[in-house]
Amino acid sequence: MSAGFELEGIDHVALAVTDVSRSAAWYCEVLGLERCHEESWGDFPAVVCVGTTSVAFFPCQGSDPKTRPPPDVLAMRHLAFRTDRAGLDRARAALSRRGIAFHFQDHDLCHSIYFHDPDGHELEITTYETLNDAV
Repeated sequence: MSAGFELEGIDHVALAVTDVSRSAAWYCEVLGLERCHEESWGDFPAVVCVGTTSVAFFPCQGSDPKTRPPPDVLAMRHLAFRTDRAGLDRARAALSRRGIAFHFQDHDLCHSIYFHDPDGHELEITTYETLNDAV
């Protein structure tokens, strides 16, 4: 079924964070994303990019921000980035060197690691190049 128009992909995901500058720096340092649109928007929102996909950081409202919602709340569960097999292996090693805890999941079709940013947003790095492909 056709929607009558064509999408190119996800432009950006907007995340509420406690410290916009800290989050932008963390995503650049830990995940290798690059700051974008700083000359136009500055830190509102702070935007980091990889390829044609961006993450925009907005300040959380209120003095007592709540953590991740429980599973019975409609919400985005995690943000997933795609890489190749070698990239996933390098990501595991890099996160370990930084002392960032992660867990691995074999989804049959893909392999993923899951971890959290400084505000507790769950992130995933996934590859569709599984070890089973090499057999």
